[in-house]
Amino acid sequence: MFTTLSTSILPSLSEKFPRKVQFIFRQQIQPWHPSSTLCHEAGAAVLRLAPHRFWDFSRVLFDHQKEFFDVNVVKETRNETYKRLAKLASEVGVDEAKAYGLLEIADKPGEDGSLNTGNGVTNDVKVMVKVNRLMGVHVTPTVLFNGVVENSISSSFTGVEWQAWLDENVK
Repeated sequence: MFTTLSTSILPSLSEKFPRKVQFIFRQQIQPWHPSSTLCHEAGAAVLRLAPHRFWDFSRVLFDHQKEFFDVNVVKETRNETYKRLAKLASEVGVDEAKAYGLLEIADKPGEDGSLNTGNGVTNDVKVMVKVNRLMGVHVTPTVLFNGVVENSISSSFTGVEWQAWLDENVK
C-alpha cells in the first residue's frame, strides 16, 4: 500500500482534491512479527532526529523489509539489528550515530536497578500503540476515513482502485 500511495496517488492528490484529503501515516507494530517493533522504533528515531526524512526512510525500509523479517534477524542481537536500521536511516540523510544512540539497548541495569530500561524511543512507541488502540487500529494496513476505520480498503488496493474509491468518497 505504501508504494501504491507513494507512486500512484499522493503525487496528484493536492491537485485533484485541493485541501480535501490529508494522509497521515501512523506506524502500527505487529506483535506477531517481533522485529517489526525494532523497525518501528527506527522510524520513531527518524521522526525524532529528522521528521522531514520519515517518508523517505519509510520508503527505504519498505524496499529493504525482507532483510528484517524473522528469519533474517534471528541470529543477530537486537543491537546488531538496530545498527543495520541506523545505517538505513543514514541513506536518507539521518545521522547514523544519533539514530543508533536512540535505539541502542544498554547491557547494564539502569541507575535504579531496573532491567527493562528500554531505549531512547520507548516512550514514543508507547504513545503510538496507545493512539492506534484508541483509533481502533489493530492490524496493518488500516485506513481511516473521517476518523472511521474503512474496511473496504485492503493492502492489495491498486492505484486505479484507490483513485476510484477517492472519486466516490471525497466530496
